[in-house]
Amino acid sequence: MIPRMAQSETLPAAPGFFERLRRTLDMIKFEHSIFAMPFALTGAMLAWRDLRFQLDTPWVKLLCIVLAMVSARSAAMTFNRILDAAIDAKNPRTAMRHLPSGQLGHRFAWGFLAVSSVVFFLASAWLNPLCLLLSPIALGIVLFYSYTKRFTSLAHLVLGVSLGIAPSAAWIAVTGAVDLRIALLSVAVMFWTAGFDIIYACQDFEFDRKEGLFSIPSRLGIAKALQVSRVFHVLTVAALVALSNAMDLSAWPVIPVAGLLLYEHSLVKANDLSRVGMAFFTVNGFIGIAYFAGMAFEVFRNV
Repeated sequence: MIPRMAQSETLPAAPGFFERLRRTLDMIKFEHSIFAMPFALTGAMLAWRDLRFQLDTPWVKLLCIVLAMVSARSAAMTFNRILDAAIDAKNPRTAMRHLPSGQLGHRFAWGFLAVSSVVFFLASAWLNPLCLLLSPIALGIVLFYSYTKRFTSLAHLVLGVSLGIAPSAAWIAVTGAVDLRIALLSVAVMFWTAGFDIIYACQDFEFDRKEGLFSIPSRLGIAKALQVSRVFHVLTVAALVALSNAMDLSAWPVIPVAGLLLYEHSLVKANDLSRVGMAFFTVNGFIGIAYFAGMAFEVFRNV
């Protein structure tokens, strides 16, 4: 028989605060904040240009925009993982995520969600009164997405709206006002996000059908879903070209975006989803960076 003390000594120590924080950041894929960040920064940059580069403390504005966006995404992703923990536990692809596998407790996740939400509201308040007024609506939208796959195949578009509000929010943060021109960038991000989320959802085609979850792949099948994704990405390119025209800028920064989207779709076939990871994570990260770099060159080349 093993002595009582020896038995207790064999138990693994509970993870400390910083280890749980690290696991939380890993759970929400914190590094993927880069996906929509370049588009938000593009919105802020275009707003600054619209003000003829006359803005007090632009670096403080930029810091608050980044902080608001990162904290809102962190809250949304944490809420999604909490809400989907039971579903993730049934799915072989997601069963080892932090909450269903017990690597992280729900209590800590809820605490992180609360802190992220508070940081978002504080950053919004620091920006301007309109941002603070709209902040509950924005947070409500990004949290609501987590429910949508339970009742609508348009969940991908709701996710698109969640990320798509970032450029318009950044414009409001800089100018304190609404401008319909920047809505074109929000529309582009909406269709871009919905398109790549459809690709990602193809991995769970069979599981979603079995569990009665809603997605375009589970509704239409993988082949037709990929066709919808392509249409969404064509609309992305069209909206970006329209934005350039509305802002009296050259549309050439859209060319690398279109090229990368073509490459993304070349990686994924209805009968071969082995490169979804590269299409979803790697290529989409480069899309935002390439677009922001091109637009920054356009905006500042004649300044």
